[in-house]
Amino acid sequence: WEVRSLRPIGAREIPEPHRPFVVQQTQRYFSGKVPRRPSPHTYRFDLAMLVDPTEVLPPSNDRALRRLAEAAEELEIRTETITRDDLGSIAEFDGLFIRATTSVNHFTFRFSRRAAAEGLVVIDDPESILRCTNKVFLAELLTRHKIPVPRTVILHRDNLDQAVQALGFPMILKLPDSSFSQGVVKVQDESAYRERARNYLEDSDLLIAQEFLPTDFDWRVGVLNREVLFVARYHMAKGHWQIIHGDGSAATRYGGVEAVAPEDAPASVLAMALKAANLMGDGFYGVDLKMQDGHVFVVEVNDNPNLDAGYEDRVGGKELYRKIMATFLARLEVRRERTAPA
Repeated sequence: WEVRSLRPIGAREIPEPHRPFVVQQTQRYFSGKVPRRPSPHTYRFDLAMLVDPTEVLPPSNDRALRRLAEAAEELEIRTETITRDDLGSIAEFDGLFIRATTSVNHFTFRFSRRAAAEGLVVIDDPESILRCTNKVFLAELLTRHKIPVPRTVILHRDNLDQAVQALGFPMILKLPDSSFSQGVVKVQDESAYRERARNYLEDSDLLIAQEFLPTDFDWRVGVLNREVLFVARYHMAKGHWQIIHGDGSAATRYGGVEAVAPEDAPASVLAMALKAANLMGDGFYGVDLKMQDGHVFVVEVNDNPNLDAGYEDRVGGKELYRKIMATFLARLEVRRERTAPA
């Protein structure tokens, strides 16, 4: 025999001659009479890690995913890597850890919402994705809470002159859903500004314009559960003003990632990162900051931050992965207590 296709069907589609057999076997299965293969190891929880195998710049490399799985194993959490095709099986797990770049109009957001609706422990949760991927909302939120940011103007078709007067040149333009240097450009003069803004506004009702703050590196502070997880300096790509110069192809140039012990980072950077991240929630965030003339500015807060083996973990090592899985474990235990019958 060879299986050519497999698809789910409704109960009404079961051929009449087969119905007694289906009912009998279903009753037998749920009565517990069907012997199950013994597991070589008993796990306390099951955690799905969502990845996108086609992604050019994923948030975690393969070595990091393996280290996450190893840390989970030590805490008796079984991990399984899933992809965009596995949405229908999400309820089989206790938790979901998204390790694919998130966006609202994207399968990652659908997974996050479905998992949250099923009661799973989810990182990144839907609220964090909504808040962090909308750079317009983020800029307004940070400003409202008096967190220092580069001078910013929210642009639409009728106020393009405002940014010219308020910010001057060079100037940074961002799409509302930009991420990790993609959808972010620097314009040098008014002509380039108006051309780029008009092009962007064909696809988006709003844009973010920010003053250009040149620095040799950005501070990246990883925050998990309202605590600092890791700190790194993200150096600019050689001869470029961003960390990444390119689209992920072979010609793309990257700046260096320099992990820093949290105690060696400026206290003002850590304090500002925590203040900004805590406005998003208690998930996993990467806060980008610039320090210029002793002043700290929050550039943005990202959900789903990069965590690559050999880069962000150079200082924290295996303990960094253990802390992530320990956070999942604590939340999974709380979930179990809440759902346990009285």
